[in-house]
Amino acid sequence: MASNRVVVYKGPGEVAVEEIDYPSLTLPDDVVSGLKLKKDAPHAAILRLVTTNICGSDQHMVRGRTTAPVGQTLGHEITGEVVDVGDDVLFVKKGDICSVPFNIACGRCRMCNEGKTGICLNVNPARAGAAYGYVDMGGWIGGQAEYVMVPYADFNLLPFPNREEAMEKILDLTMLSDIFPTGYHGAYTAGVTTGSTVYVAGAGPVGLAAAHAAQLLGAAVVVVGDMNAERLAQARSFGCETVDLSGGDELVDLIEQVVGEREVDAAVDAVGFEARGHGADADEAPATVLNDCMTIARAGAGIGIPGLYVTGDPGAADDNAKEGTLGVRLGLGWAKSHSFMTGQCPVKQYNRQLMNLILRDKAQIAKAVNATKISLDEAPTGYADFDKGAAKKYVIDPHGMVA
Repeated sequence: MASNRVVVYKGPGEVAVEEIDYPSLTLPDDVVSGLKLKKDAPHAAILRLVTTNICGSDQHMVRGRTTAPVGQTLGHEITGEVVDVGDDVLFVKKGDICSVPFNIACGRCRMCNEGKTGICLNVNPARAGAAYGYVDMGGWIGGQAEYVMVPYADFNLLPFPNREEAMEKILDLTMLSDIFPTGYHGAYTAGVTTGSTVYVAGAGPVGLAAAHAAQLLGAAVVVVGDMNAERLAQARSFGCETVDLSGGDELVDLIEQVVGEREVDAAVDAVGFEARGHGADADEAPATVLNDCMTIARAGAGIGIPGLYVTGDPGAADDNAKEGTLGVRLGLGWAKSHSFMTGQCPVKQYNRQLMNLILRDKAQIAKAVNATKISLDEAPTGYADFDKGAAKKYVIDPHGMVA
């Protein structure tokens, strides 16, 4: 039996790589007991990880800003080679290299049948929707590991059509598990289309993915806002305009300097609940980005919100924010007839089409997010550097398969 190692949350600011059991074709105990499902999972597959990425959502847990317990396994951005399948897996075969949507979905419930795979009803007893290696998301083992189990494999896995071609483009294809579809979802649901002017709040990997997606959707100008100079430079490297919020200037003034008016056609919040006010020394203000987006989005605009908001934040600045109650100026958004899209991206709505763009050299997402390969043992260093604001998307290569 092969060994298995996984990245584990050890407390605020600390992760470690630890030995765990090799995965089996069985469901987690939380799911079995909570939803009264059978333990055996003949519909599942076991994957040897080719690549697995560090996500900003992981950082929220590692900073101690969620209710994640010590010992929580980490990792939901998974690309792997199928090494074992259950008897009920009909169409995925051993040797296939596949992208794994971070949403775990059964493919059989009402939500899955409606294409809303981010809120599947049969994978998490606590709430609709589940993910690998994440707090309150069903108890599924994380994918920053050597091996991982994927349930309902025929439904969840996206096999790449050609192994050699996939490995040549693996740093792009690894982004299909989360941030490329998530960024695209943010831009698409904001209404970005041909000739749009777009504001993206946040130049982390999801913000950069949203900016690249806006370009693919035909935006005339994409403006990215952040307070990190290195990340803003990364946004400019693939043709975005940028605004530096560290000086405390009004966002509408900065937008006007770039697009010639004080409004944009669409806005994307790629920051989430750890947002801060403008200025290098500004305090945390979790509604800042949402209110900014409503301020600078024109009447009738859409606001895509791929940034994470939580119902439990022990590190929040006040009691309301600790339960996800924020000072959002909803009246402003209502008066301007804005539309809002929140929640997990339903990855399966986008991943096949985005895969085709990558394989046909129409999308260069690895370049946009500055994909940077590290080993599994280097994961703690990757987490620390990412938390300091490194303008990189860390891609873990557990088995040394990436050239």
